[in-house]
Amino acid sequence: MTTMFFASAHSQEAAKLESGLTKIRGDLYQVPDIRGGNVIVLLDKDSTLVVDTGSSADDVAKIKSAISAVSEKSIRLVVNTHWHSDHVGGNEKMSELGATIIAHDNVKKRMLSDQYIEFLDRQVPKAAEKALPRVTFSSELKLDINGKKIHIFQVQPGHTDTDAVVFFESANVIHVGDLYFNGLYPYIGISSGGSINSVITVIKTILPKIDENTIVVPGHGPLSNKTEMTTYVTMLTTIRDRIQSQIKAGKTLDEITESKPTREFDDPWGKPWLKPEDFVRLVYMDLKKN
Repeated sequence: MTTMFFASAHSQEAAKLESGLTKIRGDLYQVPDIRGGNVIVLLDKDSTLVVDTGSSADDVAKIKSAISAVSEKSIRLVVNTHWHSDHVGGNEKMSELGATIIAHDNVKKRMLSDQYIEFLDRQVPKAAEKALPRVTFSSELKLDINGKKIHIFQVQPGHTDTDAVVFFESANVIHVGDLYFNGLYPYIGISSGGSINSVITVIKTILPKIDENTIVVPGHGPLSNKTEMTTYVTMLTTIRDRIQSQIKAGKTLDEITESKPTREFDDPWGKPWLKPEDFVRLVYMDLKKN
């Protein structure tokens, strides 16, 4: 475990939200209209912490503009929830702005070399040096920013082997990254250490750590809560069990897809991102491989 302390004796006037930032709770805000995953911001009286950087420098420009409208403080810290490009795409620009990027050890390892995403048949080239995290951790890292306690941790590989959960303990707000797609069937990074079994295990481990007042920030989709995330893991478990049983029975992917193992969940989960048949194929590839 690593503990980092950032403190300041300076005062700050109350922020006025004339910018487009959406208040979550306390000093935490969400930046809307980001093409990548959900980006949240801690506006501290000394500096600013941002979780994820969107998919490009354009997203960073939106983040910076939204913050600048209410604060003159620079973006000092960035935390990546995992290595996928829709969450680290703005890292290089953030680094150029002077931010220190924090992530799990495996984020840096993945970004240092070319990656192949089998499900999407996509090659991801290695990242530029400036996009790499400067501070990494293996299991957990704790920040204290002027008394605001932030616990960054990995339970185990879940969505990928690079996941970081960011728990703003003082505010009771938790960003779980792409472990949770709210209202969408999730993409799971089975080519980079993720699996549906691990996602289920990790979420079940996180749930006892939060309560009914916790605001849950998913990687994609609207803000959520413990009850909705519990429903999400029930959905995943039901679909996983149905597909697994048919694989054991020797069924082909076409036969499993035809049986519609996602049927009662397709509304609302089978909407814009992964269609039901695509999610069935993803889970099938995952379970067959493992």
